[in-house]
Amino acid sequence: MFFTLLRDSWTGFTALERRNIALYITGIMLYKFGLEAFNGSIVALATNRYDYDAFISNSTSKTFERVGLLTGLNQAFQCIGAILIAPLVRRAPTKLVLSTSVFAFGLFAAMPLIVDASTGGSFVPKKFRTKHPRNDFYYYGNYNTDGLIPIYSVTGIVYGMVELIRRVIPRDLVGGNVQKLRRVDALVHIFYEVAGTAGAFCTALALIPNLGNNYSFIITPVCFAMAAGTWSCITNLDFQPEVQDILAEQPAYTKAIFGSFLLFLESFWTGGKLMFTNRRFIWLLPGYAIALYGHRYLENGLAPAIARRYLGNSAWSQVIVGGSNLGELLGAAFVFFFTNLVTTPIPWIRLDSVMLLVVWYLPFWYPPQGQVAYAWMVAATFLPISFGWAAGDVSLAAYIQATLARVESKTKNVSALGAVMAFLYSTYIVIYAITSPMLGRYIDIVFNESGGAEHDGDIHPAIMNIGAIQFTILSIMILAATFVPQGAFAFNPQMLFKQRLDTEIAKPSKLDDEVKMTNWRSDGESAENHHTSHNGSSHESSYSHHGRRCQERP
Repeated sequence: MFFTLLRDSWTGFTALERRNIALYITGIMLYKFGLEAFNGSIVALATNRYDYDAFISNSTSKTFERVGLLTGLNQAFQCIGAILIAPLVRRAPTKLVLSTSVFAFGLFAAMPLIVDASTGGSFVPKKFRTKHPRNDFYYYGNYNTDGLIPIYSVTGIVYGMVELIRRVIPRDLVGGNVQKLRRVDALVHIFYEVAGTAGAFCTALALIPNLGNNYSFIITPVCFAMAAGTWSCITNLDFQPEVQDILAEQPAYTKAIFGSFLLFLESFWTGGKLMFTNRRFIWLLPGYAIALYGHRYLENGLAPAIARRYLGNSAWSQVIVGGSNLGELLGAAFVFFFTNLVTTPIPWIRLDSVMLLVVWYLPFWYPPQGQVAYAWMVAATFLPISFGWAAGDVSLAAYIQATLARVESKTKNVSALGAVMAFLYSTYIVIYAITSPMLGRYIDIVFNESGGAEHDGDIHPAIMNIGAIQFTILSIMILAATFVPQGAFAFNPQMLFKQRLDTEIAKPSKLDDEVKMTNWRSDGESAENHHTSHNGSSHESSYSHHGRRCQERP
């Protein structure tokens, strides 16, 4: 059944689409494998180093406050990268922006390796490979652990660019047909999570035990360089660069200094206005941004705390993340299989909101330390949570891409799709950047007040608040958002706002002088015309000859 469905779906694309999708999937798998090794190793490295610093100096532990700051700043810098995408993809081919970004990411990812080696660091000793002492990391390089923060923060810029653009590029590959978009999004997500699951387990069970988490991400620059080379082979799809109106009369150096800042503001403003002035998009804020925050905090906030404080080994957080990635793989596969049965993202998002409540067992669970079997148990419980999130994310991403392909952007400098995705992604980043250090500090306070490292401190009260209670609040917000769209009160609605998204956008039209936002009548129905914009690439079946905008009339 799987191979038959896969073959039928694959033959539904044109030869050019199949070639570009294959290249994109190959690159995304290389990228994800290297990314899991990098993120998992850096977080585990920082966790161990901060604990080790507190141990040798006999001071109060600030481990998760610092780790929260580390990951929070990384997320904040991702905001910059995410916003930069909206103007960039209108001036350069999407594949060029993507391949350049991931290559730069690889260069920055190599910096911690160079710093550790130049300050006396070495691979993990052989005697530590079978059983690692809890607080002995003498083989690490002799540098200030806070130095990881600016390095990891800078990598967030290119990380944010890559993460956002991979949510935009599917429309370049297959156009605005929601059926094609949903299938290609699910297909990409399946292979993405195959690589992510393999990368997480490989990092936790092979790379970190044999190399140490100070060198376990040595494969990351290599994987990123290979991904960049693969993506550079994607066809340009008749790309035509658009002239920037902002500061067009100014000299080149003036545009270089001020242009990016003004485009940042315009992109954020455009995305926010589209979101908050239209019922069609307002529900995406909790449905997408809040759900994404919950998923990321599950993997980057809860998993490291459980691995280090519950189980005694920070490297096992990647085992937990591996189970989460496997859940994402299964969730994406379900969307792929049932794309015609579940035609809107509403049922999947509701499933996601319910699955968040699984974390309620953690405050009442007391596993013995030093046994990896219990890390696998946590991984198994995180699987259904990530299953629900991935199913909702894939389906919702296709819905956003198809819907925004029918909305006219107000500006000539940023695309509607790029602006809205940047706004949503930036909102999630800001939330995470603020809450992560605060919640990490709270974990440290509870740990130190209950005895700290010397007297087996307990973080179960903290997990009750940052896990069970926080995720219950997120669950309620996400579930409530699913009842906002018109037609969403059905268990499995066939369409939202009475709009069909399973058709191509092929009819060209003349550009309007100004935006005609969707007008709503009192019964919630949209006006007759639906406008579209794209992010700078033309598609043979979706965009007009001039690569500008098209209009669809029902």
